[in-house]
Amino acid sequence: MNSVDAAGLGIGDEYPPRIMGVLNVSEESPYDPSVFNDPGEAARYVDEDLIGEGTDIVDIGLESANKRFDVLSADEELERLHVALETIESVTGDAIFSIETRYAEVADEALSQGFDMVNDICGFADSEMPTVCEDHDVAVAKMASPPDLKRPGAVEETDWAARKSPEWAANADYVDRVYEALKQNGLTDKTIVDPAFGGWSEAQTLEDDRETFRRLREFRALDRPMLVSINRKNFLGEIAGRETDERLPVSLAATSMAVERGAHVIRTHDVAETRDAALIGKAFTERASATVDGVTISRLDVNSTREFRTQLREHDIDPAFADDWQAQLLEVEGLDADASERLTSIAADHGAVVQRASDGRLLLMGSTTAVSDVSDRLDGKSGSLGGLGQKLSKLLR
Repeated sequence: MNSVDAAGLGIGDEYPPRIMGVLNVSEESPYDPSVFNDPGEAARYVDEDLIGEGTDIVDIGLESANKRFDVLSADEELERLHVALETIESVTGDAIFSIETRYAEVADEALSQGFDMVNDICGFADSEMPTVCEDHDVAVAKMASPPDLKRPGAVEETDWAARKSPEWAANADYVDRVYEALKQNGLTDKTIVDPAFGGWSEAQTLEDDRETFRRLREFRALDRPMLVSINRKNFLGEIAGRETDERLPVSLAATSMAVERGAHVIRTHDVAETRDAALIGKAFTERASATVDGVTISRLDVNSTREFRTQLREHDIDPAFADDWQAQLLEVEGLDADASERLTSIAADHGAVVQRASDGRLLLMGSTTAVSDVSDRLDGKSGSLGGLGQKLSKLLR
């Protein structure tokens, strides 16, 4: 994992999870407690409610990213920048200041006058953004987004057939598109990737967010630290049946899981509570790395064949190798004696092994390729073996 130095703040596997608190200087922003247009009041909020509660990074937005509002031009954002700059000058606490903008021109001006990093919600749609960040040698959070300054996060609405290829677009699911969007227009050495949770477009669904969260580890193959913004999001609230003001518990549960799955920066309005949840997630995360005489060995996050394939693909290795090397250990119960014997025979024909536990349940073991071959062999058979083949196929996706 390529760690990032954000103005002296280390971000990566070897560092604690970092908390990004939010300040908005846009009157149209929907979350009132974080919206200010007076620099003095904004500075007090930053000192007391953000830094005082454990914020490492203060992310300052000049306009609301809500798709219901018109997008401001770069000149209009620059007209609001003075409030943010005056706020920074009045803050007494110690934090890294991030400017949330989609424009390289605004980022350049902000970085020149006191900001430490950039949060680009349009994913380098402004082609000059990577150059500006590299020239200032700063960290930049890049949210998955089509190359369009007016449509942040609208990954599902991108013409991927033209952007990538018709074949790729026909087979790619939502998370594949998010992953590819993060790669569009490249990554700087100090890029932090953001998989874009939330209703950024009409096409994005709550299930899209849930699937992105399930597969969060795959984004580690990009070899960059990861930022997630999941605070009180709808995809969590729907699970528990909670409205926004009641979603803190589900946000905290998801925060711990996100850190365990590879998130390094958590963007939130609930700073103190989120910090605690992130620390719990970090404390119970197992990742191994060792350096001896300048040689480093790291165990990559591979908990599924899909993650294995993604890592190989990013290393320019045929992802099909994953199917031969990723081990599968599956428990099967409910088969009668005859079906169990037939399964054992079919498994042996394809290089897999079936062992019976003392309680009668079966353990099916083998590479993904072997188990997949067993699944194909079972497909179409009648009775319990046919159903088992369908279930195996679903598990191996």
